[in-house]
Amino acid sequence: MPHRQSDLELRLLMDAIYSQYNHDFREYSGASQRRRIAHALQQLECDSISALQGKVLHDPAAFHRLLEILTIPFTEMFRDPSFFLALREQVVPVLRTYPSLKLWIAGCSTGEEVYSLAILLHEEGLLERSIIYATDINPAVLEKARQGIFPLASLPLYTANYQEAGGKAAFSDYYTAAYNAARFDRELGRNVTFADHSLATDHVFSETHLICCRNVLIYFNRTLQDRALGLFHASLCHRGFLGLGSKESLDFSAHVDHFEPVVRRERLFRKC
Repeated sequence: MPHRQSDLELRLLMDAIYSQYNHDFREYSGASQRRRIAHALQQLECDSISALQGKVLHDPAAFHRLLEILTIPFTEMFRDPSFFLALREQVVPVLRTYPSLKLWIAGCSTGEEVYSLAILLHEEGLLERSIIYATDINPAVLEKARQGIFPLASLPLYTANYQEAGGKAAFSDYYTAAYNAARFDRELGRNVTFADHSLATDHVFSETHLICCRNVLIYFNRTLQDRALGLFHASLCHRGFLGLGSKESLDFSAHVDHFEPVVRRERLFRKC
């Protein structure tokens, strides 16, 4: 298929999804879209993007399968351990000064980062006075995140990450293993509110002290990145903290002057 025709069909598909289901992928990175749609064509057995459009518009179940393909990123507990170590050392001392805390994990996916942050807050004595908002646009992954169940095969990596991130206990203290899965302590999720929220269409819902949006902006084009960063700036309290992914940056964004680096290498910033 000629590249121009493919781009046109892709744009029409995203317009149709927004019109029918109010999920807005129109400002997502073109390269990311093309990779994921190519995978969706195989998974949904469609021979063209136009055929895929017809299928998802007439079959909500097919749309939800497409939604999972479009939105599930690679994730793991304590991913980039040095980031979580920087949180412990540079951010936690400031968070201790607040009587209560609100934290937002934007694009929480299946919940690995949610439970990582909950464990860190627990070990630093802050979880009991914290509310964590964990948001995503995909209801299926939000439900998985609520369950707090992860593959047992992933636990060696997660344990190594936790230790490198400055963990203060035995990682196995936080979960129960059975049937090739690990269920994390429900107390870790007691102060977590899981909610459907789109960085493309929704607005700020609470004032927060820390926002983590890691490895999400890489899937957005510059316009949508700037929208998301504007939401984060509006949501953060005076001198609140923002954590981005290892391949993400504020450089060249419309909000570069609205944040200052705390630990630049770890993409950890503070609202000016």
